[in-house]
Amino acid sequence: MARLARTAGLTDVQEEILSTVRTFVDKEIIPHAQALEHGDTYPADIVEGMKEMGLFGLTIPEEFGGLGESLLTYALVVEQIARGWMSVSGVINTHFIVAHMLKQHGTPEQQQKYLPRMATGEVRGSFSMSEPELGSDVAAIRTRAVRDGDDFVVNGQKMWLTNGGTSNLTAVLVKTDEGEEKAHRNLTTFLVEKPEGYGEVAPGLTIPGKIDKMGYKGVDTTEMVFDGFRLPAEQVLGGRTGRGFRHMMDGVEVGRVNVAARACGIALRSFELAIEYAQQRKTFGKPIAEHQAIAFKLAEMATKVEAAHLMMVNAARLKDSGARNDVEAGMAKLIASEYCAEVTQEAFRIHGGYGYSKEYEIERLMREAPFLLIGEGTSEIQKTIISRGLLRDYQSRG
Repeated sequence: MARLARTAGLTDVQEEILSTVRTFVDKEIIPHAQALEHGDTYPADIVEGMKEMGLFGLTIPEEFGGLGESLLTYALVVEQIARGWMSVSGVINTHFIVAHMLKQHGTPEQQQKYLPRMATGEVRGSFSMSEPELGSDVAAIRTRAVRDGDDFVVNGQKMWLTNGGTSNLTAVLVKTDEGEEKAHRNLTTFLVEKPEGYGEVAPGLTIPGKIDKMGYKGVDTTEMVFDGFRLPAEQVLGGRTGRGFRHMMDGVEVGRVNVAARACGIALRSFELAIEYAQQRKTFGKPIAEHQAIAFKLAEMATKVEAAHLMMVNAARLKDSGARNDVEAGMAKLIASEYCAEVTQEAFRIHGGYGYSKEYEIERLMREAPFLLIGEGTSEIQKTIISRGLLRDYQSRG
């Protein structure tokens, strides 16, 4: 095991899971990631391998056929998968978030209906909050669901839906009329079942196609357009309207730990590539790692990798304990994503001109790292969350 990003206090089961995943990443992901990423090809064989390993059921309770593992285990698995190729971690991220929301907030009927099939990967989850004009202002959602007898009729457009074409269950946050003065109390999460694919996948529901991105290739990112789409009332998460904002924020806390874990994985891989290259590449008669300018870069990179990993682990353990972790998850996501961008860029610099070539892995990582600065909330949003939490906890008594 690499010297960096070790985690103290893991159980034998956690160690075994991580060892298995690490071997899978080294043998089945890293050797194929470049070709798949450059072709923007969905990693179907890798996904099947993850199904066989039971990773889609990693955090789903054993009573529903899953492994019943913790958020910490999930985050450490994601860190390793992202070390291989971030897009593969994206395939399972939204799935885990929806499974978490169902586990925490779903009705017994919804849990029994979906969780066993999610554990096997038969049902694959995605979730959607954002809209074309929404940005970070979730309370300003325009997509609306109106009651019509035993159904709801949904109209509107959602944006930046990861796994939008390859998932078949989407948790969607929309506006409902609850008569509340505060906008976020008029939001409801619906569970939308749909076929995989693109175009009009169901009457009134269209997945227009994949959005072409700078990085984060292979995994599909789409829009979701509702035009008179009908949903039975039983598809309201938890069975009651008006609670969607709370449901989604709970899911996003998991998502922020996930993004932090992905950033840790990319940063770790960037460091591994840089320190290997620095020992092979020679200038002025010796490996560049022996030049102080490069040695200091490696020292700083390793320190950032370790710091981000520790903050990510802390946020995951807090969530597992049942404690509120909005501040810690925000801190972990903020520092891990920013450090990931910095470590990746330093690795790119160490590679010199070769870092600009698509033949070298660092070129791909340079295009993937920026996504983590904006995914699950920008750095500025994280600072807002952190500062509000600090003011809450350190409220002046004077």
